[in-house]
Amino acid sequence: MARSSAAGVTPDYWDEACKHLVKRDRVMKKLIPQFGEARLQSKADAFTTLARSIVGQQISVKAAQSVWDRFSALVAGPVHRIQPAAVLALEVAALRGAGLSARKVEYLRDLAEHFEAGRVHVRQWTQMDDEAIIEELVAIRGIGRWTAEMFLIFHLMRPNVMPLDDLGLLKGISENYFSGEPVSRAEAREVGEAWAPYRSVATWYIWRSLDPLPVEY
Repeated sequence: MARSSAAGVTPDYWDEACKHLVKRDRVMKKLIPQFGEARLQSKADAFTTLARSIVGQQISVKAAQSVWDRFSALVAGPVHRIQPAAVLALEVAALRGAGLSARKVEYLRDLAEHFEAGRVHVRQWTQMDDEAIIEELVAIRGIGRWTAEMFLIFHLMRPNVMPLDDLGLLKGISENYFSGEPVSRAEAREVGEAWAPYRSVATWYIWRSLDPLPVEY
């Protein structure tokens, strides 16, 4: 399913997806060659990836990195593989001292409890379909559908996710397909029909068209 390198893990289907999209879609035919060898990469483990998404909610990327650095410094062990039990062992005051709001502290503890209690079935995810995984994730406080879809794309590297709640995706479709006119979710979904079964890959290139830096999660 994926190739490992020092930088992270890249999905095996990427080149096949690019060929498919270039053939099926006029915008992708123009976009994909602009980004050469760039690829989606997955780095951290599941718990750490979800914890980062909670830390980063509703604050700038720079602020999120600063809070994450302070939070991860509190936790023993490697920062790319934070243990749920280590988070549960931390005092609320210490978490608040790292710059986390009271609500985010609650969310991180709920996430850690779900993982510790086995209420998320990480080992079964490879056999589960996208919607079943989303259902499991949105049961955790602080994780909505958008966060679950980002997790499917960036961590599990599922090939056919189209996050219709993502403002960047809607903006990119508007600019690339509708000359900047606002688009509805229904119109965006229609554009995405030509991208199947590689909607995640097309979404990634749409994001790149707005911001040339690789999207990471």
